[in-house]
Amino acid sequence: MIVPIVGALFVCYFLVHAFHGDRGVIAWMHLQKQVSVAEQTLSETQTVRTDYDRRISLLRSEHLDADMLDERARIMAGLVRPDEFIVLDSEAALDR
Repeated sequence: MIVPIVGALFVCYFLVHAFHGDRGVIAWMHLQKQVSVAEQTLSETQTVRTDYDRRISLLRSEHLDADMLDERARIMAGLVRPDEFIVLDSEAALDR
């Protein structure tokens, strides 16, 4: 009678650790959740970087866009000509 009980306890021990151990099912599900959050962060970061790369390419000497350069210089220096109007877009300003 003792051998089946010890065997059952042995099997139960491994089943509990298969779910709750460091490499168990619950730990695996938690790790999968972390991977999905990291992939989402990576996707958002790549989108931002692509936008920055596009904007930077406009400022390179071989592709220098005078309007882009003028816009950035005015924004950074806070300069406005007397015949200009300033229209602020708070959402666009946050993107920069």
